[in-house]
Parts: sequence; structure tokens; C-alpha cells
Amino acid sequence: MAEPVEYVIESGGHKLFQWKELWRYRELFYFFTWRDVKIKYKQTALGFLWAVLQPLFMMLIFTFFFGKALNIPSQNLPYPVYVFSGLLVWNMFSTGLTNASNSMVNNASIIKKIYFPRLIIPVSSILVALFDFLMAFVLFVMLLLYYQQPLSWMAIILWPAGLIITVIAALGMGSWLAALNVKYRDFRYVIPFLVQVLFFLTPVIYPVSMLKYPLLQYVLACSPMYAAIELFRMPLTGLYPDTTLLTISLASGLILLVIGLVYFKRTEDFFADFA
Repeated sequence: MAEPVEYVIESGGHKLFQWKELWRYRELFYFFTWRDVKIKYKQTALGFLWAVLQPLFMMLIFTFFFGKALNIPSQNLPYPVYVFSGLLVWNMFSTGLTNASNSMVNNASIIKKIYFPRLIIPVSSILVALFDFLMAFVLFVMLLLYYQQPLSWMAIILWPAGLIITVIAALGMGSWLAALNVKYRDFRYVIPFLVQVLFFLTPVIYPVSMLKYPLLQYVLACSPMYAAIELFRMPLTGLYPDTTLLTISLASGLILLVIGLVYFKRTEDFFADFA
């Protein structure tokens, strides 16, 4: 008769990433992601089309008011292509950041019942935003074909790089805000305001070259999404972004990632008490 096997369920420590533990619970990434996708579009008449309609309507609004009325430069691109390429990446970040920031509070009932790596929850929330990105990307390809926009082969490298930077930016800020939101519910009101401020401080609908003062350009480069959007647009514009500004943006994204994960890991043992 085989001896009974004893299992001990405990936290994996305070390292930023417990790769073995995350891999052991890898099915939960699919479970939480697909569950959130179904909840998001449940009982909606248009379903997944909302992932396409949101950036489409925003593109039309910005094209009319900024592209035509204000004649904002678009780095030699048709303004609809320019603004849609920025909104495509930005919406993934803003949706992922918002979902991740509220993810621990929204999953409080699960957190209190069973142990699993808590980092899975904000990561899965960001994967939901990646799903929306893929839906809208189909429309983006159609837009490129309509305008017959030339595309560099560097898109094979730079588009995935832009997405990786976007995920890093959303995970860093999202995990930090998720931990803060558990203890201080005031952050549920801060998060939408923060996303709006970051939108206008990131060159989504305008090029950073519009700013004549270098100091202001450095301020905008502090946004981790500056590098993601510039790299994503680069195969379309053929313009190389300023190396200094790109470095500042990448550094800010990595710093926010470390800060967010460190704070998340240090406070995750108390999530069940505050959630």
C-alpha cells in the first residue's frame, strides 16, 4: 500500500518572479484570462466588435479635430494611420493598466479561499487587453491596405518589441496600483484620472517633435509608453526616434516594473485580510 503524500501550500517567497511556481499554476493564466474576456463581452449585442469600434471612433474624432482642424503633423503618415497606430498600442496599455489595478479587489472572493501566485491575477488582466489588441489589429491591417501604406520589414522585430514594452509598462504600474488599491480604496478614483493624464503626456495623437523645448520632450519621454509607441510606428514612418528619449522611456518602464513587483510581493501576504 502506497504511503500518503503530503502537500504543503505556502507562498513562494519574496522574489520578483517565482518561475517554477508560476509554471506550476500556468493553467490559471488561461482560466482567468478567458473568464474575464467572456465577462467583459457577455450580454453585449456587438460582442468582440467593441474591441474594434472603440479605437475606430477615437481615430475618427481625433482625425477630424486634430488632423484637419489643427493640422497636426503626422511624421509623413496619413493622420488616420498615425493616430490609429498610437491608439492601438495605447488602448492595450490603458485597458491592461485599469484591469490590473482593479484585479485584486475584483477577485477578493477567490483570494480569500485558496492560495495561488497572486501575480497571476494582474498578468491575466493584461492578457485580456492583449486579446482586444489582436481584434483591433485586424482593422489596423485593413487601414494600411486602404491607404497603401509602405511597411518596413523591421515590423517583424519592432512590433513585438513595442508590445513587450507595453506589457512591461502595464504590469509595473498595474501591479503597484493593484496592491495599493487593496489597502487604499481611494485609488479606484485615482486610476481613471491617472490614465487620462498619461494619455496627453504620451505622443499618441501628436509627435514629440512638435515641442520646441527639449526639457518638455524629456518630460514626455518619462512615460514608459513613449518608447512602445515610437518603436511600433517606426516601420511605418521610417524615422528613428531620439536615442536619449528612447533610453529615458525604457529606463522609466523598467524602474516602474521593479518598484511595482517589489511592492506587490511585499504586500501580497496581506491581500486576503484587506480584500
